[in-house]
Amino acid sequence: MFVYTISFYFFSIIAILSALMVISAKNPVHSVLFLILSFVNTSALFVLLGAEFLAMILIVVYVGAVAVLFLFVVMMLDINFIKLREGFLQYLPFGVLLGLVLLIELGMLFYTNNFSENNLVDFSNLPKFSDVENTKILGNVLYTDYFYLFQISGIILLIAMIGSIVLTLRERSGVKKQKIYNQVHLNSKNAIEKKKIELGKGIDV
Repeated sequence: MFVYTISFYFFSIIAILSALMVISAKNPVHSVLFLILSFVNTSALFVLLGAEFLAMILIVVYVGAVAVLFLFVVMMLDINFIKLREGFLQYLPFGVLLGLVLLIELGMLFYTNNFSENNLVDFSNLPKFSDVENTKILGNVLYTDYFYLFQISGIILLIAMIGSIVLTLRERSGVKKQKIYNQVHLNSKNAIEKKKIELGKGIDV
C-alpha cells in the first residue's frame, strides 16, 4: 500500500510538472518532448489503476504517433514563433478568465455529494481485478455503445494526418521528382538507344 501511494504521487507530480512545461517552454521542440513525458507518466497512472490496455494505447498511439507527428510538424514548418508570442499579453486576460472558470467548476465538482463520502484512503486502495480482461470490457463498450464516436475520431485523425502532409508539402523548382505514371507507361523503343561502336573507339560524353 505504501509503495502504491508513493508511486501514484510520484507519477502524478511529474505528469503535472511536465504539462506545465509544455505551455511554458520557449522552444516548441522542448514542449513536444515534455508532452511525451506527460503521456508516459499518465500511462503509468493507468497501470496503477489496473487499466493496462489504456496505458498501452496511450504509449503506442499518443507517444508513438501523435506526439511524434507534432514534433515533425514543428521541426518542418517554418513558423515565426516570435510573431506568435507578440500577441500573448493581448490574450492574457481572456486566458486568466478561462482558468478561473475552470477552477471554479472543479471546485464545484469536488464539493458535491458524490465525493463527500470518499476520502484519500479510499482512492489509494489497490484496484480490483475481475475475471474478464480489461481489453475485452473496453472493446465491448467501445464497439457497441460508442461505435459511431469511435469512427468519427478515426476520421478526425485521418483529416489531421492529411492536413500535416499538405502543410509540409513544398513545391521546389529544379528538383527532379519520380513520376510513377510515366515510368509505368514508358515505351522501351523510346527509352533505349542502340549504338554501334567501332573497336578501339569510345563515345565522347
